[in-house]
Amino acid sequence: MIASLAKAVGQLTDPKFRRVLLLGLAGTLFLYVILYLGVGWGLGQLQLLGINWADKLIDLLGGIAVVAVTLIMFPAIATLVLSVLLDDVAAAVEAKYYPDLPPPRRQGVGEVVWGALRFVGVTVLANMIALPIYVLLLIVGVGVGLYYLLNGYLLAREYFEMVAWRRMDLAEADTLRRAHLGRLWLMGIAITFLSTIPVVNLLAPLIGTAAMVHEVEALRRRIPA
Repeated sequence: MIASLAKAVGQLTDPKFRRVLLLGLAGTLFLYVILYLGVGWGLGQLQLLGINWADKLIDLLGGIAVVAVTLIMFPAIATLVLSVLLDDVAAAVEAKYYPDLPPPRRQGVGEVVWGALRFVGVTVLANMIALPIYVLLLIVGVGVGLYYLLNGYLLAREYFEMVAWRRMDLAEADTLRRAHLGRLWLMGIAITFLSTIPVVNLLAPLIGTAAMVHEVEALRRRIPA
């Protein structure tokens, strides 16, 4: 995993990476502002509805709650914005490190967009359900751990499928993922951690995609990454 991440970081200067980053940066920052404003409005509406846990959360944390919820949702938003562009990142990694690979399986735009929307929906729902638990466990110091575990699993699955489906059918990819769940989960936790670091989080989808290409090829070829 460390070797895969190192290779991914080392390729950040690739012109194809820069193009994806610039396009994704504009979209991500725009949606991030919209998300921040939307979360603030949404929490305000929950308070007006008299939902007990939401009222207490807003009273306790105020504006911090808005920032916290926005950060929790950031991995999903960044992945959504960049998902339609990350195929270029995967192709650049394959061209540099795996030139022997045949052309990837063709995927329609609809398939890519649907996969990203499905992932975002699951991530948002899971994190919103877990939000009261995050707050409760934060008091005893383990809420952050739950966040990394949950989003690590979700991001590991999303990035793995995004990369693996370029080369494998769905059933074959699912079998490979289940066989190496622990290793991929650790990679997902690492991507989640990068997604929580200011500025670095804008690079996290590129690093995550590139690193996952190395992981998938290592598992497919049964060699250490």
